[in-house]
Amino acid sequence: MLVVGVDPGSLATGYGLVKKQDNRLIYVGGGKISFPHSCPFSERVHRIYGSLVEIIQAHHPEEMSIEDIFFAKNVRSALKIGHVRGAALVAAIQCGLKVYEYTPLQIKQSVVGYGRASKEQVRAMVKLLLKLDTQLSLDTADALAIAICHHNWVRLEDTLNV
Repeated sequence: MLVVGVDPGSLATGYGLVKKQDNRLIYVGGGKISFPHSCPFSERVHRIYGSLVEIIQAHHPEEMSIEDIFFAKNVRSALKIGHVRGAALVAAIQCGLKVYEYTPLQIKQSVVGYGRASKEQVRAMVKLLLKLDTQLSLDTADALAIAICHHNWVRLEDTLNV
C-alpha cells in the first residue's frame, strides 16, 4: 500500500510517499512545497492544493496521512496551518483518497519511540527506517514520518483485528 504523508506548513509543506511491501517500508519519493515570504498567503494555499493534486495524480497513493491540529502558542500561525490542512484535505478527497490524521505525539512515538523527540531525531530515524543516505529537509522527513506512522498504525490495527 502506498501512502502519502503531509506535514502542513504555510511557508513549506512537506510530503512523503512510503510504500509497504512484504512488511518492508520503501521510500518512493518526497519533498517540500515552499514559497518565499513575499508570496501572498491565499496564493500559497492554492498552490499547495494544486501541487498535492499533481503529486497524488502522478503517484496514485491509496491513502493520505496528515498531521492533526495541535495547540499552538501563536493563534495566527495555527489558523494559517489550519488553512493549509484544509487545502490538503480537499486535494485528497477530490482525488478519492481516504485521510487519516495523527497527532505530533503519535507520530513521534511511532517513529522514534519517544513523544517529545526533536525534529532532528525524527529525521535520523526516518533515514534509518527507510535506509536512505540522502539529506532530507526537516519538512520532508516529518512528512515521511507521518506516512510511516500510518503504516505502523494500520499494522497494529490489523494485528488487533485478527
